[in-house]
Amino acid sequence: MPLISARDRDPDDPFFTRVVTVPNVITLARLLLLVPVCWLIVAGAEGSWLPVILLALWAATDWIDGVLARALHQESRIGEVLDPIADRIGIIGVTLALALGGTVAWWMLGVIAAVDVATVVFAGRAAHAGSIHVSWVGKVRTALLLTAIVVLLLGQTVLAWVAPVGMTLLLLGIGLHVVAGIDYIVQAQRLRRVQTGHRSDPEEAR
Repeated sequence: MPLISARDRDPDDPFFTRVVTVPNVITLARLLLLVPVCWLIVAGAEGSWLPVILLALWAATDWIDGVLARALHQESRIGEVLDPIADRIGIIGVTLALALGGTVAWWMLGVIAAVDVATVVFAGRAAHAGSIHVSWVGKVRTALLLTAIVVLLLGQTVLAWVAPVGMTLLLLGIGLHVVAGIDYIVQAQRLRRVQTGHRSDPEEAR
């Protein structure tokens, strides 16, 4: 089923007015689940599976809420906006907790945060308007980062030998995060040129 841009939908479409839906409740629960997860990471939970299980549950719901939204026909504008926000808050929050615990280098957190800030500044308006959607690079990036932080936490708590695997996945995820951020910014700039009637091609300008 192809994605329909928010700007291309009928203003009376229930998509714009739905708030309390099963997918949105799950997304909200994802945000709340981050509190005990990050607290356990910072407090130290060596030898405990609890933070790993909670984080894995949080990561899994990233896929579940989208599937339910389509299956139950409960797509909503607020859910479309909240879902990526929950991802970003979660990834940065857990990475921050891992950095505080010494598992992740601070520069890695800095790169992730800097790309997010740049994307919001230069492409946030277009994304909010529903003019650009998550690309396949962005989807793979998110999957890699989510998997990486789960594996890194697993290495920090109960299985130390998986830590290098988690670090490799994190580095790959950060690389794709930069690529995806640039792609969204370029898309937004192209859209802005089209909307303002600016032509970048000299031949078109004649």
